[in-house]
Amino acid sequence: MCGSVGLFVGCAALALCPRRLAVASTAEAGRTSPPVPYRSPFTGWEDRASVRVSPRRVFSAADAERPPIAAELVPVASHPLVRALDPQRQRPILLQHLYRYLDFTVALESIVVNRTVLGIASGRVGVELPPEMRLDAYKIYSDEAYHALFSADLRNQIEQVTGIPARLPDQPYFLTRLNELLAGTDPARRPLLELLFVVVSETLISATLAEYQTSEPMADSVRETIRDHAVDEGRHHAYFASLLSHLWPQLSAAEQAFAARNVPGLVAVFLDPDVAGTQADLRHCGFDAEQAEQITAECFAPDRLAEQRRTMARQTLHYFAELGAFGDGESQDNLQLQRLAVP
Repeated sequence: MCGSVGLFVGCAALALCPRRLAVASTAEAGRTSPPVPYRSPFTGWEDRASVRVSPRRVFSAADAERPPIAAELVPVASHPLVRALDPQRQRPILLQHLYRYLDFTVALESIVVNRTVLGIASGRVGVELPPEMRLDAYKIYSDEAYHALFSADLRNQIEQVTGIPARLPDQPYFLTRLNELLAGTDPARRPLLELLFVVVSETLISATLAEYQTSEPMADSVRETIRDHAVDEGRHHAYFASLLSHLWPQLSAAEQAFAARNVPGLVAVFLDPDVAGTQADLRHCGFDAEQAEQITAECFAPDRLAEQRRTMARQTLHYFAELGAFGDGESQDNLQLQRLAVP
């Protein structure tokens, strides 16, 4: 049977079945869905997609001499206590952050996004879509599988070259949070919630990858992998923004209200940092528990996290707002709870 609740990590065929409940069919609900023009962002995909044209990124001996990832991309690396460490003691902190990012990518793309994308491609999400849009979903499926592969491959290479193993939880923090959110949701609404999470994550990830563009020194293979990912995700962002415009008018008023209430929480699931995991990394690198707590409290201060959420989520929230979401009091309260603002 299915694995983690709501994520359908068992049989691929079973993964599709619950999605038929995600949105009531137009015929059953007595609604009509106005046609929404679809302009494919995948023109030239065969000549541009990373899976088609990018070489394998190799973590070389020269990479091992550079910072594995730019320090400015690791929030705790900016803290005075961490900056005071000599480079050899800072290096494991940077490495564990990089391992966590790569593990996040593997889980997001293979466990969550591609399960939903397969349902879109096969026409089993309960949303009426143009044939070209369903075909493009197979291209996303191919892209995301490759993103998971090159992330896992790079992680393994880095472990072998550096001799520093990744210390990772059984599943990334976002997946634990998502499971908790799904577990507290009416089972009939869980497939819709997961579909919404994919829309949110695929329109947020391009903003987060943009942050990873830096002029600071870092391993070439890591920089190139992030660039490969970002180029593909720009197309995915456009696709899922269009998907949302097809989905929304096919939802009932109750489903739209449910979606609007839950989008702020889904943004937080995707963006919020793994504080406990970061503290564990710091303790492993020699800080005591009090110091680790101080570092994360100051680097992940509520005001700083709120500003990051607002910046990263601006475009995603704009897509929902354009469709008329966030009009009721509860959705407004939930935006305030996550300290988000509608553009």
